[in-house]
Amino acid sequence: MELYGRKWTRRELEARVGRLEQIGGIKRVLGAEGAETGVELIQVRTGAGLSYIVSPTKGLDISLAEFGGSPISWQSPNGDAHPSAYDGEGSGWLRTASGGLLMTCGLSNVGSPSSLQGRTYGMHGRVHHLSASHVCAEGRWDEDHYTMNIRGQVDETSIFGSHLRMYREVRSRLGQNTIEIIDTLENAGYQSAPHMMLYHFNFGFPLLDERTVMQFPSERVNARDKGTPAEGYDIWESPENGYRERVYYHELPQGKDSVHAELYQPAFPVALGTVPLRVRLTWSSKTLPRLVQWKMAGEREHVLGIEPSNCGVEGIAAEQNKGTLTVLQPGGRVRYQLRLDLSSGTAEGSSDL
Repeated sequence: MELYGRKWTRRELEARVGRLEQIGGIKRVLGAEGAETGVELIQVRTGAGLSYIVSPTKGLDISLAEFGGSPISWQSPNGDAHPSAYDGEGSGWLRTASGGLLMTCGLSNVGSPSSLQGRTYGMHGRVHHLSASHVCAEGRWDEDHYTMNIRGQVDETSIFGSHLRMYREVRSRLGQNTIEIIDTLENAGYQSAPHMMLYHFNFGFPLLDERTVMQFPSERVNARDKGTPAEGYDIWESPENGYRERVYYHELPQGKDSVHAELYQPAFPVALGTVPLRVRLTWSSKTLPRLVQWKMAGEREHVLGIEPSNCGVEGIAAEQNKGTLTVLQPGGRVRYQLRLDLSSGTAEGSSDL
């Protein structure tokens, strides 16, 4: 593997440390204060600058993510609030949503609270507030490469209702500033089930400031709300009091499987100064054919959401009425795969840390 500017074998690295976690690896901790009491957190350190926290208590979503000791994600004022405080009615989701690098939205509803066929669905669905089972967090050598894997199962169920099951794997390698997310979603029930899925990636300061360059894989961009200016979606501003959220729909190019969005910060702060930092999110448009952008440049709520999805954000009834609602048949499966890459330095892929 490559680390600290040179290549190493497993034996060469292990000879220099008492245990590998001196360099990087996985560490499990438990929240012990306030709303975070009892929340399980798993910290992953790649040894190359990237570190992040996965929470099995909150659907194996990703909380704080950092590069070189500085955050790239936005944290909500709720913190990593325990799901026991979750209010699934209406927009109660907002009281316990953690922010962080990733909040998964779904599995049955995304966006606005909605109702369909006599059932009510709260904002953004339940999955961000469902605890995972069969959780495994392991680091292991494969010859001279060390891989860190977190795996688990999240079930969204209801008596007389649907049963959607998500198998999630989050993995990184020592020496690489990359996160891979592989989700397999299945209908484990015995009746057809609506399925909406949105990956709510949240980027924040200091990755975002007035110098940040944003690039999207869009052929056309449309504002969701009337009165929202179509221009300015790719420009970031300083915090503004009273800023009203802006939501944009990006039309992705046809015929392309892999697409990506990118953020570039020319002066990202690290311990001994600044480095240019490029953050690239890549996904398959075959399974996630839509891209939602949430621009919220307000005070405190100062966050950019880049959100690959299989749906819009008006809720399940609107999706049904448009004829675009995904329905999984019993035993049906769909696989989602996303990848986040960080690179620092003047050349893409180089690292100054």
